Amino acid sequence: MRLALLLLLIVVVFGYDPTWQSIDSRPVPDWYDWSKFGIFCHWGVFSVPAHTSEWFWWYWKGEKSKDAIDFMTKNYKPGYSYADFATDFTAELFDASQFVDIVKHSGAK
Repeated sequence: MRLALLLLLIVVVFGYDPTWQSIDSRPVPDWYDWSKFGIFCHWGVFSVPAHTSEWFWWYWKGEKSKDAIDFMTKNYKPGYSYADFATDFTAELFDASQFVDIVKHSGAK
């Protein structure tokens, strides 16, 4: 449901179709070519367990890292899947003002 709403937002607000071809047709911002340093915010369902990094799924299911498996065993019921994290990806604690302050104080322009 949330993914469908996100795709609808992309189509309605930004005028893109929910396809890679359409999304990849968006223009690159001017600053991208002349910027010397950038801040990239990478945020997704991997933020729900907030364990290791955005590579959590790989550590858990691909590499079968003992650390990732122990974390899941300790914190989630058996049979829990990576897709199950999506229902808890609510962003309720996200504070855009705090994020803006962090970026401003970093000296980024």
